[in-house]
Amino acid sequence: MRNPVRLKNLSRRFLPFYLIGFAIVVLHRPTLASVWAAVPFLLIGTALRGWGAGHLVKNDALTMTGPYAYLRHPLYLGTVLIGTGFAVALGGPVGWLVVAAFWPWFVLRYFPRKEQAESDRLLARYGERFARYREAVPALWPRLRAWRGSSDLLVARWELARYSDNNELGTLLAVTAAWMAFWARAVWA
Repeated sequence: MRNPVRLKNLSRRFLPFYLIGFAIVVLHRPTLASVWAAVPFLLIGTALRGWGAGHLVKNDALTMTGPYAYLRHPLYLGTVLIGTGFAVALGGPVGWLVVAAFWPWFVLRYFPRKEQAESDRLLARYGERFARYREAVPALWPRLRAWRGSSDLLVARWELARYSDNNELGTLLAVTAAWMAFWARAVWA
């Protein structure tokens, strides 16, 4: 199993985000109710990311199974749910401020740039096959029924090795540790 701690996540470019997060946890006291209200968002977001990571074969295949049959970006949607969950955990005006900053940044800046880069890369690599998939499967809002539009679709099952290769254990540990920090802060102010 892959080491869940990724050194690239400890780089200087993330330092401001870690400092802001640390300051919020230290200076703001969430309530137990807000911390528990975050749990559904965190569980669904983490489960969606885990489901996607267990199917994702990065750079070696066009993944269209598992959650990718319902939406093109389950890892991003899972991340948005997790971020929203932590904003809910903060509670009150601070939580709303985080949502007011996070959602517009994600929707207007981060996601369009990433989606365009990924789509360009996949279109160059898989051509018409990816174009059909992109046309049929929404980016972030799931379809009600799984897309099965490709006769040459490789049906990949969820695998722990893929989950590990895609470093999702690190995400699970980070979300768990952060939630525990919020819970501890709410209990032991």
